[in-house]
Amino acid sequence: MMQKIPEDGEVIKFENGKWIVPKKPIILYVEGDGIGHEITHAAMKVINKAVEKAYGSDREIKWVEVLAGDKAEKLTGNRFPKESEELIEKYRVLLKGPLETPIGKGWKSINVAIRLMLDLYANIRPVKYIPGIESPIKNADKIDLIIFRENTDDLYRGIEYPYDSEQAKKIRDFLRKELGVEVEDDTGIGIKLISRFKTQRIARMAIKYAIDHKRKKVTIMHKGNVMKYTEGAFREWSYEVATKEFRDYIVTEEEVTKNYNGVPPSGKVIINDRIADNMFQQIIIRPDEYDIILAPNVNGDYISDAAGALVGNIGMLGGANIGDTGGMFEAIHGTAPKYAGKNVANPTGIIKGGELMLRFMGWDKAAELIDSAIMESIRQKKVTQDLARFMGVRALSTTEYTDELIAIIDTLS
Repeated sequence: MMQKIPEDGEVIKFENGKWIVPKKPIILYVEGDGIGHEITHAAMKVINKAVEKAYGSDREIKWVEVLAGDKAEKLTGNRFPKESEELIEKYRVLLKGPLETPIGKGWKSINVAIRLMLDLYANIRPVKYIPGIESPIKNADKIDLIIFRENTDDLYRGIEYPYDSEQAKKIRDFLRKELGVEVEDDTGIGIKLISRFKTQRIARMAIKYAIDHKRKKVTIMHKGNVMKYTEGAFREWSYEVATKEFRDYIVTEEEVTKNYNGVPPSGKVIINDRIADNMFQQIIIRPDEYDIILAPNVNGDYISDAAGALVGNIGMLGGANIGDTGGMFEAIHGTAPKYAGKNVANPTGIIKGGELMLRFMGWDKAAELIDSAIMESIRQKKVTQDLARFMGVRALSTTEYTDELIAIIDTLS
């Protein structure tokens, strides 16, 4: 099925990592599986309203659907058709509903495929408490984190072999004979890879983001005390980027102690690091001391969900997958098939993903309208069933909640 491309739409371009956004950009969307159809279209409606309110007829998103997942399989017999790949390669920015990866059916993750196609090496997840949502901790109002998780390295590269495979046997033999490392015969093998190049490009993005957005601190999360030449190297290479490329803008925590009597100089971004296990404790007992967390892939996965739990509802969070020449924006929850077609799902996560997209586009005024509308709807307790049951109020349907956000945006200046 060929998708119709709007004649008046233009391609978003990228130059030296900067987004060059026309007034009528073509942006792709994937409906997604399960609740995806409902929440993705809800998000698009809210985004369109925010853009219209902020810029009138001067700017408009030209949406083009990309077929993927269950819908693509039904229509084309392929969960990720070649045409979809070609559209993504060309237009490079998409809003994506949640996609299922069927277990045991030979289908690889479409999410991972898109990340690899566009080299979306940074998974960026803002986690900020929204007043009115029930949190499991007392000081949730102090949580305002942005997690930069490296997306393409580490154990997620999937170099693994079962203990009884020929590959695992060969590696065990090599370890014994060539390196003198004793390995039991019933040992499975997983290989952890962390490169200097991939570490430093995400460190560069996180530090630049902190400087550009006037954030106060970047904390490198690692387990370098044990994995010295992978996660320990991640720490060292990140510090190297900070001190060599951003020297005029940053100060290390050690320098604050030694040179400034513990008082950070005004306007400088503090660079520090924390051991991974301690990091989990820190975001619970001292959340106000942390700002941007920079982590390798596995640590970033863990800390993102842990931080999301602290604000009370992971379904309220959006995420961005960003590279130097593209971006994919999404909710961070799954497909929730048991709620599909019931008009009860909360679309806030993917709406927040859309808000992030607008910020990367430089359309901050529209993004602020979305953020304000969500905050106001929660203040008024006009929410979907996942929040309504804790607030003791009538639940709005997906469409009612979407209409409420649109109505609130209309009242904002």
